[in-house]
Amino acid sequence: MRCMCRKCGTYMVQADDEKLGCICPECFNRCNDCLGTNSVISREELAKLKENPNLVALFMAGREDDE
Repeated sequence: MRCMCRKCGTYMVQADDEKLGCICPECFNRCNDCLGTNSVISREELAKLKENPNLVALFMAGREDDE
């Protein structure tokens, strides 16, 4: 999987080491967003998503950056 770095915007590549995720070739930021890890939400948050047409924005607004 490939995605854009949240820190500098460079196109990231999947890391081939013991930690799953992507790594930025410019700033060496790592993330695992595209793997869907660390994405468990509560029942209450899920109910809010059901009522809101902008699902992604609502979900991302409640998440903290773990990097």
